[in-house]
Amino acid sequence: MDTNELISKVRRIEIKTRGLSNNIFAGQYHSAFKGRGMAFAEVREYQYGDDVRDIDWNVTARFHRPYVKVFEEERELTVMLLVDMSGSLNFGTRNQMKSEMATEIAATLAFSAIQNNDKIGVIFFSDRIEKYIPPKKGRKHILYIIREMLDFKAESKKTDVSVALEYLGRMQKRRCTAFVMSDFYDRKDFEKPLQVCRSRHDVVGIQLYDPLLKSLPDVGLLRVHDAENGHEQYIDTSSRALRRAHAAYWQERTDNLRKLFQRNSVDYISVATDGDFVKALRMLFMQRG
Repeated sequence: MDTNELISKVRRIEIKTRGLSNNIFAGQYHSAFKGRGMAFAEVREYQYGDDVRDIDWNVTARFHRPYVKVFEEERELTVMLLVDMSGSLNFGTRNQMKSEMATEIAATLAFSAIQNNDKIGVIFFSDRIEKYIPPKKGRKHILYIIREMLDFKAESKKTDVSVALEYLGRMQKRRCTAFVMSDFYDRKDFEKPLQVCRSRHDVVGIQLYDPLLKSLPDVGLLRVHDAENGHEQYIDTSSRALRRAHAAYWQERTDNLRKLFQRNSVDYISVATDGDFVKALRMLFMQRG
């Protein structure tokens, strides 16, 4: 992608996603994602009914009457986007590729976050950590993230979600909100790293998929290529038994993923490349609000 085309794409995504953040998600994001906890605000004189555990003994001793600490919700968050950059994301038969939808969702979340004065960081992963962008604030930082998502070329085409979750645990010591964006075509079990990550951070799963993988069309012989391992083969989509078996496989895989997130109390949405990610995000925000 040449520089002018890249700048043009970044600008188009900014206009679309910043508008969504301003007009649709302004209040919903704020209420859906809470701060890390309670931060000290001030001291005031003790009043009947106050918790004695909140007494500030230093101030009390200085003024010879009881004072308590007043706390308020600590609103500032760190938001981490864990973005799958493996080969299978560069696929799409309707409207756009999964990677393009991931970029729009990431940009929408990022612009929503900076309205709330939150920091945004990114981990690009495949079956390894491809790139780490430390959390920062501001429009320039978000435009840099969008540019990297559009132009970045991963070294590996395979997927290992565990690698990203474990890296987040090492890099992010304070509690954060982490959005894991992937098609979750992971041949390894990542439940244990998910459990560890969930115990320290607020984790949200966002599955991206192409409708063709949910329901095969009847188009006769079709050449299929596995973007992660390079394997190619022809399948006969005119076979009703094959289409039924494929649909059953997809349903089982989707159910297992949904149950995995439910078992670990992780919020989860699934978005098709021909679907409305705005509607999906609104549902997510409303569930949490």
